[in-house]
Parts: sequence; structure tokens; C-alpha cells
Amino acid sequence: MLVIVAPGQGAQTPGFLRPWLEDPTFASRFEWLATVAGVDLVTHGTESDAETIRDTRIAQPLLVATGLVAALELFPHPADAFARIGAVAGHSVGELTAAAGARAITAEQAMVLVRERGNAMADASAVTPTGMTAVLGGDRDEVLAALARHGLTAANDNGPGQVVAAGTLEQLAALADDAPAKARLMPLSVAGAFHTEHMRPAVDHVERLARSVSTHDPRTRVISNRDGQVVHDGREVLRRIVGQIASPVRWDLCLETMADLGVTGILEMPPAGTLTGITKRALKGVATFALKTPDQLDAARAFCDEHGESAEMETSPTWRMVVSPVKGTFHLSGEAARTDVLAAGAPIGDVASLRDRVAVTAAHGGQVVEWLVEDGDLVSPGQPLVRLHPEGVA
Repeated sequence: MLVIVAPGQGAQTPGFLRPWLEDPTFASRFEWLATVAGVDLVTHGTESDAETIRDTRIAQPLLVATGLVAALELFPHPADAFARIGAVAGHSVGELTAAAGARAITAEQAMVLVRERGNAMADASAVTPTGMTAVLGGDRDEVLAALARHGLTAANDNGPGQVVAAGTLEQLAALADDAPAKARLMPLSVAGAFHTEHMRPAVDHVERLARSVSTHDPRTRVISNRDGQVVHDGREVLRRIVGQIASPVRWDLCLETMADLGVTGILEMPPAGTLTGITKRALKGVATFALKTPDQLDAARAFCDEHGESAEMETSPTWRMVVSPVKGTFHLSGEAARTDVLAAGAPIGDVASLRDRVAVTAAHGGQVVEWLVEDGDLVSPGQPLVRLHPEGVA
């Protein structure tokens, strides 16, 4: 199975966009998205220095635009991509790239949202001096205990030995004086404490704008940063992306879901390298491909052909499907089993895993056409559970 991942802020480097813009088609598409964002992303991706592109207002739209246009280079016929992509995921702002790639929102919507996200997060960062520090190595329980002791948030949990602490500069200084055993602390060059309550004003702003964004249910599995669950309702995909501005990135749980799906290959969109590096340490034996420059496109397509496997969501309108959010045992609701019509939001059961028990609802509702699983069946993340016919459709 193939999973496509999109990196978050910090993956950008000076001049990384230069070879991509040599392709006129890439350049014209990229300039269009830059125009939508209202930012001179061409200059920032080719000429600006590291300090300039560190700015949240620049870095975030730069990353999303690059990932979206590079996806069109990788899959010139986008509809064909869904026969090979088993799932998508994005780290932090990369979730917008993933959502647009999965067709939950449009590229233009993603660029407006990322512009407003970056501006609002920069404004929120200016309120209180905050920052982030990577904690590398050490015992996980001891690391988390040290963060809690100093009032810090594990803003990024990227897997074994990779936790990013976020909070005020005073809290981070206290952590530096009380570092967990066998852990190395590395302050990050960021504007503020992203993915913490310090970003709440940014959530409020983007949430108001997102109310007017039309969504579609994704064409492939979308793995959420919040908890590693597969989310199949387009409205919920967007809600989670907005809320994630002030909530931790649980990339460790995303990796667990990829393992549950049986991933064999992970391809990272440009500017690539960060997430494939994490994968090599966390998912031993899974092949990776870091797409960094356009001269790798043929090899990247061969990688997709080798590992590609359909998520089985492209043959029917996805709003007619309810899928499992996690791996586990499906327990059918007695009420759902006795009815032929499910109201929007009606519970259909839950999926019990070793970690927790997750409720499953029919987001859109409709007439039950076919149950695709039975009570007690083992299910995988994103597996279709029931097919619904929309109410009011002849």
C-alpha cells in the first residue's frame, strides 16, 4: 500500500523551488496559487534567505502550494491517482495539502485558508514570547513527565525519541535546566508555540472563515493529525484541520494507522526529507521516497506503481459510504441494525481497538443499501462499513 505524506513548517530551505520552476507548466500553476494566496511565493521559493522563509506568513503557503502543484506533476491525470493511493496524511500545515489532494477541498480554498492560518498564527505568536524545543531521545515517560512539570505541551509527538515541547520562553528555559536523562534538547527556529492553547486566537479566526468553505468527502483515506483516525466526512476533515492549529500533532498515531493499513511505501511531497526520515526510524522495513527535485519524477511514479493500491473509494460517490476510522472489532448498534433509514449523525456502532473504543456515525444519513460488514468483524482503517442511498434521491 502507498501512502502520500506532505511535510509541515520547517521543511522549507532557501532556493528549493528553483528546479521546479524551470518547468513552464509547474511555474504557471504555482504562480496561480501564489496569486490566490496574495504572496510572492516565486521569489520566496527561489531567492529569499532562510530567515525570510521562516516567517509563518510565508512558509505555510509556500509549502502548501509546492505540494499541490508537485502532485499534479507526479500524477498528470489526477483521477488516475486514486487507483494507487491508499491514504494521505499531512504533518501540521501539510494537512491542508493532503485535504486538497484528496479532493475534500479545492486547491484555491486551501491557499486562502493557509494564508489566513499563517497570518493568524503569526499574530497569535506576537502576544506572548513563546517557542518550541525538540526533545530527542530519553525515556518517553520521563520526557512527558518533565514537560508536564514545567507546564509545557508536547506539541509534536513524532514517534520514538522525537517529541517537540512548546510553551513560554521561561518554561522552555526551565526545561533546559531540568532536561530528562539521556535526552538532547534542540531549540527550534519558530515564531511561537504552535499547536498549543497559545494559538487559540488563530483557531477562532480560521474557524469563522471555514464556515463558508464547501467540502466534499475525500476520494481516499485521510489520516488525521489529531488522533491518527481515518476521517471520511469532508466537513470533519476541515473541522479537524482548523482545530489542529491549537492542538498537538500526533504523528506517532498517524504512523500507527499506516502500519495498521499495511503500508509498504511512503512518498513525501516536496520539500521532502523530514517525514521520510521519521519513517525510517519508526516503521522499519517500509520503503520511502523523498521527492525533492523534478528529475526524480519518473522514479517517483515507478515507486507509486510498485506500492500503489486503491483505497476503494473512487468507484462510488463517497458520500454514500460510512467507513471505519480505526483498526479494530466492529460492533453494530442494535438500533442501526433494525432500521432501513439512518438519520444524519445517527450512530451505527463502534470500533474497539487495543487503545480505545471509537464511535461511528452516519455523517450524511440515508437509506441503508448494503451492510458491508457484520457485527464482530475485524476492520481496518478506512474500510467501508455500510453503503447509503441519500434521502430524497429517487
